[in-house]
Amino acid sequence: MDSVASDRSGAGQALDVRSVKILVAGGFGVGKTTMIGSISEITPMRTEEALTAIGHDVDDLSGVETKTTTTVALDFGRITIDPTIILYLFGTPGQERYWFMWDELSSGAIGAVVLADTRRLESCFSALDFVEQRALPFVVAVNCFHGTQQYTVAEVRQALDLDPAVPIVLCDARRKDSTKQVLVGLVQHAIVRRATHPVR
Repeated sequence: MDSVASDRSGAGQALDVRSVKILVAGGFGVGKTTMIGSISEITPMRTEEALTAIGHDVDDLSGVETKTTTTVALDFGRITIDPTIILYLFGTPGQERYWFMWDELSSGAIGAVVLADTRRLESCFSALDFVEQRALPFVVAVNCFHGTQQYTVAEVRQALDLDPAVPIVLCDARRKDSTKQVLVGLVQHAIVRRATHPVR
């Protein structure tokens, strides 16, 4: 996802701009849209629709009973790291009936944030299976948006049966600084993974 942009300084030099793609995945209602919105420098592109009574038959609202909208395609945000590096965030839809889109959204990503809610930890299992099957570097971000830290990092790791090398980060997806730390942790992990597991 590299591109070249003109140098606006007037010197006529080309500025090599590199774009980096990160996937934000997880179950229904874990906070993916909120996380991207907390840090994007642009108004995030969202494809949200109102939840309907018909959808209650297929969407498990346990633990998120007050949720009124849901992502039906993707969330998209952008962060300019410096003039030569732009970070793009792609959030996946959480419901099972939209999982067919995940392959397209993950194409070209350097890694993924798997967002987890300890009240419904099983909701992130599908996202974990997805990134593990594709050998995509990832971190697990435990969203403490409900104001409590119910479990320790060690307990979450055991419950998810994660490899010791996979980072787990406690976060509040509503806060820019917290989301930033999650993304920094992912990039660092992806760099280490690339160095120790080179693509052949």
